[in-house]
Amino acid sequence: MSTMYGQFPGARPRRLRTTPAMRRLAAETRLHPAELILPAFVREGISEPVPISTMPGVVQHTRDTLRKAAHDAVAAGVGGIMLFGVPETKDAIGSSGTDPDGILQVAIRDVISEIGDAAVVMSDLCLDEHTDHGHCGVLDERGGVDNDATLERYAEMARVQADAGVHVVGPSGMMDGQVGVIRRALDEAGHQDVAILAYTAKYASGLYGPFREAVASSLKGDRKTYQQDPANARESLRELALDLAEGADMVMVKPALPCLDVLRQFADIADVPVAAYQISGEYSMVEAAAANGWIDRDRVIMETLTSIRRAGASSILTYWATEVAGHLRDQ
Repeated sequence: MSTMYGQFPGARPRRLRTTPAMRRLAAETRLHPAELILPAFVREGISEPVPISTMPGVVQHTRDTLRKAAHDAVAAGVGGIMLFGVPETKDAIGSSGTDPDGILQVAIRDVISEIGDAAVVMSDLCLDEHTDHGHCGVLDERGGVDNDATLERYAEMARVQADAGVHVVGPSGMMDGQVGVIRRALDEAGHQDVAILAYTAKYASGLYGPFREAVASSLKGDRKTYQQDPANARESLRELALDLAEGADMVMVKPALPCLDVLRQFADIADVPVAAYQISGEYSMVEAAAANGWIDRDRVIMETLTSIRRAGASSILTYWATEVAGHLRDQ
């Protein structure tokens, strides 16, 4: 086409979008089931799964249904499963989190016995599910979270989770020094092969609400004094440097979609795998909009996961892990 501006268009990028086959051939980013990690909740003292009202399709599992969920995830090709325990009783120091027979440690043993090494079994290493005040650590006399006293509890949690057979611990409390203390505790207990997935940039997000129902949170107040300020990105690079220096085997950005810029920076800098957690609020927004007929659910799920992968995540924690892995396998 000749115009006053010359021969345009001279380049036609649309040639690579003409058919589904062409788009597949030219795709720069691909999802694979092995990159997906399924977060799963197991609740003590229930005989049937309990639906989570704010997370349609997600439940608090019994021990038996958790084993089935783990089996199904492996069958779909999911790379890992992250376990969260919901105990019947809580106290100020989160005793169930360090009880060898606490629900999380029991669940680790159950899942390991079910799937062995067929997928990576991970466990949440934090006190918030276990404390009656709902904070991620023990409190001082003023009601604030005592960082260093909490580290002692984390060290003990790491040992009992490793004794239960977990492959990876995920310290999510954002305490200063947590990775180094946990690494030392694991090594001194003979668990040198247990890896640490550090929650390196965990922001104080408004998108955690549904998760708090999922773990029956008793939180009073907020976690802004220890979780990262959503206004800060450069600060996350300091957290990254500290976690790597302390021995993190993998690092994480949480939440995922609101923090793709931080995720990209991590992927460009870190010399270890970088994970992202597509958190409960991200999940629930999509499910709610789809239930109202406002969006194409399956298309948006794949679009969100692809964008997280495109930003640099080597693995993604998502409540859709098994479903999406099954779709990818079938394709």
